[in-house]
Amino acid sequence: MLLIGIDTSGKTASAALFDTETETFLAQSSLYTQKTHSQVIMPMVKDIIAQSGHKITDLGAIAVANGPGSYTGLRIGVAAVKALSFGLDVKCCGVSTLMGLACNNIAHKGIICSVMKARGDLVYTCTYNSDGYAVEQISPEQIISRDELAETLALQGKEVLLCGDGAADFFNDYRSPMLMIAPPQSRLQNACGICLAGASLKLIEPDELEVSYLQKVKAEKDLEDKNK
Repeated sequence: MLLIGIDTSGKTASAALFDTETETFLAQSSLYTQKTHSQVIMPMVKDIIAQSGHKITDLGAIAVANGPGSYTGLRIGVAAVKALSFGLDVKCCGVSTLMGLACNNIAHKGIICSVMKARGDLVYTCTYNSDGYAVEQISPEQIISRDELAETLALQGKEVLLCGDGAADFFNDYRSPMLMIAPPQSRLQNACGICLAGASLKLIEPDELEVSYLQKVKAEKDLEDKNK
């Protein structure tokens, strides 16, 4: 089955085309951009499908990073996938951005901790165990302070590989012989990780696909404050 993965959860817009039967990535494109993802993601999708020699109607499923991450970016990605899924009459799935980051580093055997910047001193985070072929979630996805995360990782007493857009700052500020950092090419969001995670998830109808922010959006906070 041909599975296309899309990630617009951060500053990197990314798309990848994955053959699930042969476990081969047929095409992949990433762009670290200041442009709105709506300007780049669909041309990117069309380009990698064309470059691979396939047609968009050959797709069997679509996976998308559905959070946490940029509110606007996530909405753009999920909306694009819903439109594609409805138009092509194929199913889709939402993949945790944190899981996608871990899958980008799936070759690492041991503990992987995804760390994404939230607001202030808070980070989105989740830890996984990798056997070099598959990753297993071993902690809940959560939004916590960096100090809390440092304490949690220290209590594990094991080496941890950090990835995500918050990994570099965390690694530099909480230096420890137990902390490692993923190389630049696999540190940030990438649709390849979304494909790898999505290949093992249950596919759903596009109207079931939702964004998972892990924290309340500004409009919800403003409404709560107004109703107090």
